[in-house]
Amino acid sequence: MSPTTILLILFLVGGGVLIGTSIPLVLGRIGPNPWYGFRVRRALEDPAVWYPVNAYSGRWLIGAGVAEIVVATALYFVPDLEIAVYAAIVGGVTVAVLVIGFVQSLRYVHRLTKEKETATP
Repeated sequence: MSPTTILLILFLVGGGVLIGTSIPLVLGRIGPNPWYGFRVRRALEDPAVWYPVNAYSGRWLIGAGVAEIVVATALYFVPDLEIAVYAAIVGGVTVAVLVIGFVQSLRYVHRLTKEKETATP
């Protein structure tokens, strides 16, 4: 088995893990806890923030997993692509989506808490 094929398998599994771990978050099945989910203080302190922000960040994780799978599969079929370039592109795309999702999720927590503060008399 070629090193590129091994990397493809690892990327497919990694994308699948991202998708699989995010589904319970999106479905609202994971309550506030210190181990699993988008664990920031504001979310841990308030279930009204925890569930929406974890559903939101879970959708970003699904996006990262899908992006990893799609990019890894598409680039696998590019002829003469060096393995280092292949790994760097797939890893870079995955990390970029994760970072963007993290920043957007922080902004979402901030927006939720602001809305909650303004709604409370």
